[in-house]
Amino acid sequence: MTFQSFHRTGLLAATFLAMAGCSSVGDLPRTVLGYAAPGLVGDPRYAAFEDNGRSIPAIPAVHLTDENRRQIVDFAGSEAPGTIVVDPAAHFLYLVEDDGKAMRYRVGVGKAGFAFAGNATIARKAEWPGWTPTPNMLKREPERFGPYAGGLEGGLGNPLGARALYLYRGGQDTYYRIHGTNEPSTIGRSVSSGCIRMFNQDVIDLENRVPVGAKVVVRRAGGSVA
Repeated sequence: MTFQSFHRTGLLAATFLAMAGCSSVGDLPRTVLGYAAPGLVGDPRYAAFEDNGRSIPAIPAVHLTDENRRQIVDFAGSEAPGTIVVDPAAHFLYLVEDDGKAMRYRVGVGKAGFAFAGNATIARKAEWPGWTPTPNMLKREPERFGPYAGGLEGGLGNPLGARALYLYRGGQDTYYRIHGTNEPSTIGRSVSSGCIRMFNQDVIDLENRVPVGAKVVVRRAGGSVA
């Protein structure tokens, strides 16, 4: 389904989001896929490092194209500094800075990442978040999700990665997440599951820069740089 046709079925998209959100994560538990061996990383910002007792692997140089690396870019939007702007169609996320600039991050976008647009607020942040299937998921596919009814603890095998930012609107959870990933090869691509995924190194960088309460704007197709 294309991005445009997905948005034309707004009610269907909203229903899908309420049912699944970023909880649609594919096969579980996930293994750590596509990481680099020591010495093969092409940018020191994406090298392996320790994070609260967990070892985050390096991102392979093959995934660190110019577009995929976080960088300061010109930003022509009207959003105030400190705002996160998500552009799902272009697979970019921006943290707006002063003087017409923004820190730009490359993202992978799951189906749920196309099912929400507009304004929201980061209501909470989590380090090495756990994941629990929703009641609808358990009812719909008990054999698949039943073993995880009690939750899957955080770690490199968890599809939410090293950090998660939880978006709320009007005090209600939108089930839209900005999170890390254990599949660095999916960054810059549209994928079957999840919301807005980032390299673990990038989602940690973003989480360190933004407070709870930060505003988030998710662009529709018509406002995309794509």
